[in-house]
Amino acid sequence: MTREHVLEVVTRHLVDTIEELEGVEIDPAKSMKDLGANSLDIVEVVSCSMRELKVKVPRAELNKLENINQLVELLYKSVQEKESVSS
Repeated sequence: MTREHVLEVVTRHLVDTIEELEGVEIDPAKSMKDLGANSLDIVEVVSCSMRELKVKVPRAELNKLENINQLVELLYKSVQEKESVSS
């Protein structure tokens, strides 16, 4: 799985959760709060993305994130680790 795929998953869940983002170009350098997400929206986006990617990330790691790129990187790393264990 590529990093681009992980970004697509996160972006799709973000747009599904925050209707105002429909058709808007999402800048991964911004935080979800910058894009209008409240704390419940963020939990929804992260949990749906983890479920779809079949990975779990410790909450302590999530609390350190400042933007969408960092979330994508963390999820991508988790997917890579999971794939290397299962192969």
